Amino acid sequence: MTPRADVETAVADAHRRGWALVLAATARVARDLDLAEECVQEAYAAALASWARDGIPDNPEAWLTTVAKRRAMDAVRREQTFRAKLPLLVEPEEREDEAAIDEPAAAEPEDAIPDERLRLIFMCCHPALAQEAQLALTLRLVCGVTTADVARALLVSEPTMAARMTRAKKKISAARIPFRLPGAAELPDRLRAVLGVIHLLFTAGHTAPSGASLVRSDLVDQSLRLARMLRELMPDEREVWGLLALLLVTDARRATRLDADGRLLRLEDQDRSLWDRSAMAEAHDLIVDGLRGGRPGRYVLQAAIASLYAEAPSYDQTDWPQIVTLYDELLSVWPSPVVALNRTVAVSMVSGPAQALEEVAELEKDGRLARYQYLPAIKADLLHRLGRPEEASLAYRQALELTGNDAERQFLAERLAGPHRA
Repeated sequence: MTPRADVETAVADAHRRGWALVLAATARVARDLDLAEECVQEAYAAALASWARDGIPDNPEAWLTTVAKRRAMDAVRREQTFRAKLPLLVEPEEREDEAAIDEPAAAEPEDAIPDERLRLIFMCCHPALAQEAQLALTLRLVCGVTTADVARALLVSEPTMAARMTRAKKKISAARIPFRLPGAAELPDRLRAVLGVIHLLFTAGHTAPSGASLVRSDLVDQSLRLARMLRELMPDEREVWGLLALLLVTDARRATRLDADGRLLRLEDQDRSLWDRSAMAEAHDLIVDGLRGGRPGRYVLQAAIASLYAEAPSYDQTDWPQIVTLYDELLSVWPSPVVALNRTVAVSMVSGPAQALEEVAELEKDGRLARYQYLPAIKADLLHRLGRPEEASLAYRQALELTGNDAERQFLAERLAGPHRA
């Protein structure tokens, strides 16, 4: 018998590393997202008992995939048997769909998308679904991000997000959206949503929305892997280059974001000599290529901004006017309130904190960032720099109420409790 604690650790590790792969393989058999998710959950539950009795397998993901796929095939066969015995309840076109289940691979372009997770992302990003539904479904089902953290990433409440996912699954079923791999000609139409999913996956890993760890390295590494595969799949898409560059240059600082005691370090306090220069150089080349040949898109521009921050000799030597200019260009192609909020940080360095605070106030009136913890956090810093400590304290408290990550909460609590650099 394997100790229970060892089994639980192995199952948790397999969930963190292998959920997406297991679900993607199972979904291709089940052809129904709810059924696939149910079978995968049952496989993980079965692992707790089986691995305790028989030992932890050498390849846990393969074991889980086999069990989940068998459960899915059994469920599909039971459904087919039921329909065969009640032919009057089945319309002809449904029987045609049912027959297609038996041979899913025959008409699918297997080589078009080489990775199971990337295949499933493209499947979930069907243009018939609203983009937010595409993002939510993929982050939850393919990437294993919790519903609560998906809600935080998309700035809505958890019940709202759960309802959106339910509606999206029902639409897939009711509209008979084909659960198949998209052909090569269909990929460009789904690219925008796929880019958004990979970016949000990286964001959820770079700063985990909740929990004790600042970084979820498994999500960061998965998003980088997916971005690289996407570049191989679509090598001529400049926005794919931009996304990969953005992820590389942002992740280059991973080792310096916490001090030796696990406290969050602001950008200006990080040791730049420890940043990953090879990743920054790769990102730089991608950005230069992405800025050539026409107006750049949102990911190329975001990467260019991140690169300016990273390549400056010091925080104070950052080219703030150029960053403001790039943010203005970014807002013209992607008028997002989050972009507008991030721009206020650069504005404060060019035009002063008072001007930036006015722009933050306008974003507060807008209301779309009411659940976004970085708005009151930025506001608090600006108020402190303006010598308005009581108002700054109130804003820090608001940020604390909205923040779920322990490292960020500790940072905000320390800013609230004691003096800090203006």
